[in-house]
Formats: sequence, C-alpha cells, structure tokens
Amino acid sequence: MVHDEVHTPTPPSERRAWLVALALCLLGVGVLAAVLGGVVGVSPKAPATAPPTVLVGAVTPTAASPSEAAQRSGRGTTAGPYADARHESAGSASPAVASVGAVVAHTPGGREDVAASAPGPEAHISTAWEAGFYPIYAEAQRVFGVNWLLLASIHMQETAFSTAPSTYHGLNFAGCCGGPMQFNVTNGPVSTWDLVKNAYRFGVRPAMYNHRTAYHPSIYDDYDSIMAASWLLYSDGAGSALEDSAWWAAYDYYGHDAYGVEYADEVLARAIGWSQHGFCINCGVQPALAQAVYNAYGAPVMATYEPTTVAGAGHAHRVRRRQ
Repeated sequence: MVHDEVHTPTPPSERRAWLVALALCLLGVGVLAAVLGGVVGVSPKAPATAPPTVLVGAVTPTAASPSEAAQRSGRGTTAGPYADARHESAGSASPAVASVGAVVAHTPGGREDVAASAPGPEAHISTAWEAGFYPIYAEAQRVFGVNWLLLASIHMQETAFSTAPSTYHGLNFAGCCGGPMQFNVTNGPVSTWDLVKNAYRFGVRPAMYNHRTAYHPSIYDDYDSIMAASWLLYSDGAGSALEDSAWWAAYDYYGHDAYGVEYADEVLARAIGWSQHGFCINCGVQPALAQAVYNAYGAPVMATYEPTTVAGAGHAHRVRRRQ
C-alpha cells in the first residue's frame, strides 16, 4: 500500500520580522533624539539669527527738522510743551517741577561730552545673547508700530540689553525701577508699570527668548517689559519715523528735566546711526550725530531750563528715571 507523503509546512522565519521591528525602533529613537536635540522640528518662534528688517534709513536731523505733526501739537516750537516749568522754583510743591528747576546738566552747548560719556556697553554683548531679543523687538514693532531701533536703543540705554547685574532682580539704587526696561513701580498713585503692564496681551509671546518668568506680567520678563515699553512709547507719539516724535517719546520715557534731554539725544542718535549703518550691538553713539540731534530737538527744550549747576549733578540723572 502506498501512502501519500504528508508535507508538513515549515513555519516562516521570524528573523526578518525582528530585523524590521528593530530597524523601526532605531529609526524612532533617532527621530526622537533629533527633535529633542533641535535638529528637526524647531519651533518657528525660535530666536532669529539676524535682527529685524530696518524700516528706513533715517536722515541726520537739522534745525529745520521738526515735523508738521509736531508743530501742530506744540512739540515743534522753541518753547516746547514744558516751557512753563522754567518759571517754577526749586521749592515748588510739585516734585516733578522741583526736580526740573534743581537738576540741570549744563548750559546749552556742545554735546560731544555726552556721547563720549556712554560710548557703548560696559561689557561686550554677544551676538547669540542679543539674538534672543530680535523676535520680541519684531513683535513689539508689529503690534505698536514703534520703530524697533528706538526700542532697542532704550533697551541699550537702560540695561545694556539686559546685561546689567541687577536687571532681573530687585530695584535700581534709587529704589524705584527694575527690569530690562527699568520701569518705575513706585510712583503713582498708579505706577508707570501698572499703566502699561498688560501690553503683552496684544502680541504673541515668542516660544523662546532669553528670560521668561513663571508669572505674567513681570517687569523682569523680557517680553513683558519690552512690550510695555513699546506701548508707552507709542502712547507718547513714537512711530516708525526716527525724528522729533521719537525724540519726544524718549524724553517722556526718561522724565522732563535736562538729563531727560541728554537721554533723548543719545537714544535717538544711536537709533538713527543704526538705521544708517546697520544694527551694531557694541557700537557707541556718534558724537557728530548726537550733536545734530541736540541741535534739532534737544537745544530748544534745554533752553527752557534755568542754567543752574548742582554739585554732583552728573550722577543725579538715574534718580529721576521714569518719574
């Protein structure tokens, strides 16, 4: 009797399946490592490597530079909007007027000493550090229309781009102001900070930037502080132009006294220089440009102050910040 040969099927080898599974596992681990390492999947809000686009190269101002808008508002006149302050004595009941009468930098004259006194940051600012602020500057400019060079110049003037030792804790030596943009949190009854602290709500917070706090708003958060400064400058008339409107906004930002004139001159001269020659993190203010800004915008306001000299006045300007 012939029996049919029974063929028992041979089970397929599992080696190939295991090799495929291992390969997929290794691929998944590689992708995860790349994402965590930032090779792929980088957030579109990551800090830019280049500064925002400069809107326009501002011209060097002349004595005839005050705009028609400034003339209409009274801010282009020789007297300026605070001319009445010169008639008040240093003993006035108004603290702001008293400070105007008591603190004067020098009589209207050459401005080379002002520019030379603050040639640039005390410490070298790295490109990588400054790049962390670019998305904030860009968002502030987009939301409020304030030229980012003016904003960056004030940031430089206040804390050397947030590198001053006390930027992120406590208040300044006067016990009034703090944070990257040195907001006054003690004046009032509504402090300057309280007036504009919610500016961050108008924009989109970058996913990554240099110093993000756990709670908002905070004067120590770079985004919160810079957005608030932009709103304040916008409220004081600053826009995209680096002209008299920007000068007055910077003057208002500091405070209305002779040191405020110096402050506004330096801030605007720096911003104009950047617009003409490119954003330069560690460059100082050009003396000739500071002189031109002073002649066009600062001198008429400085002329409204009494030519009084106060001992130690060279160190008094920080006390008046944001009042």
